[in-house]
Amino acid sequence: MPFDWHADPITAHTPLDKNYRSTQNVRRFLAEQCRADVKLTRDFMAWIRSGEPQTMGDVAAEWTRRHGQG
Repeated sequence: MPFDWHADPITAHTPLDKNYRSTQNVRRFLAEQCRADVKLTRDFMAWIRSGEPQTMGDVAAEWTRRHGQG
């Protein structure tokens, strides 16, 4: 059964797949992992879809690298 990006629990180990969607569920995960005011820019979304990140933990780590934790 494919991962439901709208409803399934997301953890740092959740793998990205071809069905990835930038949902409120994804934004909640990133707000918890990074900062409450996390924003997903077009550039960052292109990076996510590039095939480089493997997991949502990779996505959170890259967002933090680009924008800082504080």
